[in-house]
Amino acid sequence: MKKISPILKEKIIFGGKTFEIVSQQLRGAKKPIEIARRAPGVRLIIINGRNMLITKEYRYELGEYDYRLPGGKVFDSLKEYKEAISRKSDILKCAVEAAKKECIEETGIIARSVKLFQASKAGLTVVWDLFYFIVDDFEMSSRGQRLEHDEIIHPEWKTFEEVRKLCLNNKIQEDRTVGILLRFLLKKN
Repeated sequence: MKKISPILKEKIIFGGKTFEIVSQQLRGAKKPIEIARRAPGVRLIIINGRNMLITKEYRYELGEYDYRLPGGKVFDSLKEYKEAISRKSDILKCAVEAAKKECIEETGIIARSVKLFQASKAGLTVVWDLFYFIVDDFEMSSRGQRLEHDEIIHPEWKTFEEVRKLCLNNKIQEDRTVGILLRFLLKKN
């Protein structure tokens, strides 16, 4: 059965490098809605037994360090994302490649395989998918991390219990990641 798009028409109100604001007329809606859209990202749940690699990363928007899952963008710009969509590229395959790239850049780990754990949707008015991958087959790179010039990232191995406490004590401030991590840890118990 063919999937029917709920979007009748859309108009881009503003377009930047990372975000665009779009007016959409949805099937059955009386008024158009406005959405913010950006290219998807990836997050990596790197595990070794009952330990997980978490990064302690300086976040400029917070003005402090935050614990995070390693990850980053699937595309460097909204333009690249839209070009991939127009070429009918498989976005999940693009996300897998981005996950492998971010893994080595942020952690110095070469992922032999990445397995999709979950894709997180931001909601109706914000379109920003995050693909969470499990990495449990890897090797260390002899070159180490390959950080971008403005990244300050320190990888740290934590037990599953330590990660759970980081989630519950607001030491991991990316709330979408907290939910995914708690769900992952629940499945591992």
